[in-house]
Order: sequence, then C-alpha cells, then structure tokens
Amino acid sequence: QVLLVESGGGMVQAGGSLRLSCAASGHTFSNYAMGWFRQAPGKEREFVSGISWSGGNTYYADSAKGRFTISRDNAKNTVSLQMNSLNPEDTAVYYCAAKLFYKSDYDVWGQGTQVTVSS
Repeated sequence: QVLLVESGGGMVQAGGSLRLSCAASGHTFSNYAMGWFRQAPGKEREFVSGISWSGGNTYYADSAKGRFTISRDNAKNTVSLQMNSLNPEDTAVYYCAAKLFYKSDYDVWGQGTQVTVSS
C-alpha cells in the first residue's frame, strides 16, 4: 500500500496561511483518492477535505469551504492543502489519508503534522 508523509505544519497567527503537503510512495498514486483529516485535543478526528484520484472532484467540510483548497499532482505523487484565513479553531493535528478509488473508507494514514493557530 502507499506510504504517506506529511509536511508543512507549524504555528501561525490568526488570519494567516499555511500549506500542508503529503508525499506518497510505494504504490501507484493515481489509484488513490486522497484526503485531509484533523484531530484537535479532546475531539474526534474529522474530515477536512478530499480529492478524487484524477483531481477532478474535490470535497470540503463546511468549516473548510472558502478557506482551504486541496490539490494533487499525480506526476509528483503529492497532495496539498492550502489553508487561508486560519483561526484558533483550526488548531489540530492534520493527517493525510488515502483510499483506493473504489473503496468507501480511507484506510491509509500519515503520521500527522501539527498546526497551531494563535489568537
């Protein structure tokens, strides 16, 4: 199965931006739909955004719509999440996830990257 490694997390002030990246290796990247999830302290992991294997379809949680943009580059085996207008409620560990295009659930996960937004 594919191996996922996230990067790009960090600390930013409210209103700022961050770009998360996820590098995939070990399998045919274009066979996978990709997603971003996050987990804040004391809360369950939640879906943030997803993108189809071709990049033709994108999906966003209501909290991400209008602020976050997901994209992928199948030639470089990467998926990115551009996050703008960040607020303290976006503070969480962000996880890259993958699922073969015909599956319903994400079943491959990265190790996570911390995003902290200060007020």
